[in-house]
Amino acid sequence: MIYFLYGPDNYRSREKLNEIVLGYKKVHKSGLNFVYFDAKEKRFDDLQNIFKVAGMFAEKKLVVIKNLFANKKFQEDILSVLDGPALGGENIIVIYEEDKVDERLKIFKDLKKPFGLAQGGQVKCQEFEYLTGAGLAKWLNLELQKNNVKMDSEACNLLLNFVGNDLWQLHNEVIKLSNYLPAEALAKAGKVITTNDVKLLVKPKINNDIFKTIEALTQKNKKQALDLIHKHIENGDHPLYLLSMIAYQFRTLLIIKESGGKKTGLHPFVVQKTLPLCNKFTFEELKNIYQKIFEIDTDIKTGKIDAELAIDMLVAQI
Repeated sequence: MIYFLYGPDNYRSREKLNEIVLGYKKVHKSGLNFVYFDAKEKRFDDLQNIFKVAGMFAEKKLVVIKNLFANKKFQEDILSVLDGPALGGENIIVIYEEDKVDERLKIFKDLKKPFGLAQGGQVKCQEFEYLTGAGLAKWLNLELQKNNVKMDSEACNLLLNFVGNDLWQLHNEVIKLSNYLPAEALAKAGKVITTNDVKLLVKPKINNDIFKTIEALTQKNKKQALDLIHKHIENGDHPLYLLSMIAYQFRTLLIIKESGGKKTGLHPFVVQKTLPLCNKFTFEELKNIYQKIFEIDTDIKTGKIDAELAIDMLVAQI
């Protein structure tokens, strides 16, 4: 059996890897035939030797191969034998890449074939893209349930705006917020985390490239804004995630502009970072831009327009 786990969301891919490892150890309790193998640092011969040595207690072996896509020679060597008895046989191999991979490579194409590798090997492939929109919100709700924590919907939205789709940080923030609650409140499940709790305990994660995009728009430099957006997309960020970040920034501008220097309820760090951009827009301009963002978001989610094209059009209209 061969597993191929890859993609930029390495929090979820790591969870899947741990699930496979724990499932193996539950059956093969000795754990003596479980091996982590770094293809970047070792040779293909080293991998072959692992399978040549007879396993203790006649157990199947579990070998996790990391960084295969970083070693071209290793890829060429492994392709010829990966699905045969010379290497895997009845053993379990996990090819684990904790980032995007080059889909042009032969190793990727062979692993993704409907019936596995060239000789018919059984490959289970799973790609882990960053979560966005409803998928991200669902993940957060499940994480809250795991930690026996309740959070109102506004606080959830604020936390997602502060942190984005970084599941490692989101996980840590949920733990932090749950530890903040008194033990008796957790026991009774009576305390609900509010926006005030999030503002108090969570430092907003300002995406510098998104902020640069907003800066470029305020300076009417649409070319730079588009270049930055396309760079994000090339690096794997989903257009809807980018749109949500742009919406968050313009909503923040709108709140600060409307407050007229009074208390906004926003985190001081956010206000300090955003305030210099407020003078670049009138209040009416910000309202119109935010309305356009809302309309484009609706059109994307209802399938009326391609997401990437919609963002390009938004930039052109600002």
